[in-house]
Amino acid sequence: MPQLARAALSGLPRETRFALYRRMADCNPNPDPRLTLGIAATQHELEGCFSLLHEAYVASGFMKPDPSGLRVTPYHALPTTTTLFAKFDEQIVGTLSIIREGVFGFPMQSAFDLTAVRAQPGRIAEISALAVHAEFRDASGTILFPLMKFMYQYCTEYFDTRHLVIAVNPKHIEMYESLLFFQRLEADVVNSYDFANGAPAVGATLDLQAAPQKFYEAYEGRRPNKNLHHYFTKVSLPNIKFPARTYYTTNDPVMSPALLDHFFNQQTRVFEQLDQRRRRLLKAIYHEDSYRAVLPTVQDESAIRESLRRHRRYSLKCPATLTLDHQGGDQAVALEVIDASLNGFLARAAVSLPDRARGQVSIHLGAGLIATAEAVAVRSIIAKGGPYFGFRIDNPDVDWRRKIESMDEHHTEPGGLSRTSEVADASQEWSVHDAEPGN
Repeated sequence: MPQLARAALSGLPRETRFALYRRMADCNPNPDPRLTLGIAATQHELEGCFSLLHEAYVASGFMKPDPSGLRVTPYHALPTTTTLFAKFDEQIVGTLSIIREGVFGFPMQSAFDLTAVRAQPGRIAEISALAVHAEFRDASGTILFPLMKFMYQYCTEYFDTRHLVIAVNPKHIEMYESLLFFQRLEADVVNSYDFANGAPAVGATLDLQAAPQKFYEAYEGRRPNKNLHHYFTKVSLPNIKFPARTYYTTNDPVMSPALLDHFFNQQTRVFEQLDQRRRRLLKAIYHEDSYRAVLPTVQDESAIRESLRRHRRYSLKCPATLTLDHQGGDQAVALEVIDASLNGFLARAAVSLPDRARGQVSIHLGAGLIATAEAVAVRSIIAKGGPYFGFRIDNPDVDWRRKIESMDEHHTEPGGLSRTSEVADASQEWSVHDAEPGN
């Protein structure tokens, strides 16, 4: 929003300002076909996003210039981070990153208390690294609104996200509050936010499950280009390329060994500057031999290898059925699996299960892909949205092994393998948030 308009509105009552902001919104349901949006997955796309981000952050004073001309953070190395791009005539003109909680936590947790958000059911993602090219920062939101729509749909339909959190400059917070109904995490402004070079910041959150009703109430009856409810929940933009997935995975990792080396070793010193804890966690995530040469060195690697899980886990959101064998007949229990490995899985259950419940599970890993095995419940977690149960597969048969291990074949393709960050048992620094809040 232009500074002049912001200054003119600043003296009005809050609700009046917010109503005027909503009237000023202009979300074109038929954007220029030269605009395309997608997930940054190639070196060229990521470089364009990181370069645009560097330009915007330096100009705003949110970072000091880097010799690489790129803004790359440790969070960009994680498989739980997805970077979106907006291109106009094949030039990167907009970007933002969606950071779902992983082994590094969130950038904003160093300055803001997320306890209340973590206490709610559902996964959390931080919206960060937003930048729009200077030529497209107009009041009509030519790039911003399509990018926000892409983010909204990706989080709700692909990224298994319930809550968004943001840390933004105080002069921008009212846009998020008035147009998108973000709520502040705390009343006071954080005067020095390290992740933005000591600039002031305000934290806020949005419950994506409650958002559609709030949008409907605020924008009902308005014409299409002024109706954000219609824009976010009804409009289909052909400009957006959503990920094509073989499996019902919930994130889109893109960082191959070559990309990690290029951005975190060659172009920047991000890996070199990591402490031992973060180096160790990266080793836990990318533990294949192909990644070994590009990851930063870790002290006492033999101990690290002993502490890692022997089988990779995959972040999923897929239906399953557990058939329990009872004397009175079989009982079918509906499950929602949220991660799986060769030797087990974690699932949300519709009902409570007895200790050591045993039966045959059928998991729908993807369209036409069903894996079956004998499973036993070895762990239970009572949490909002639960209960949750951890199941062990004692003797995975050939079919189960083939279905689970086949996900490895897609680990370098966007939308293929969905590595979870929850891989380092001994470190106690991993969690499946909606199953283990607070850990």
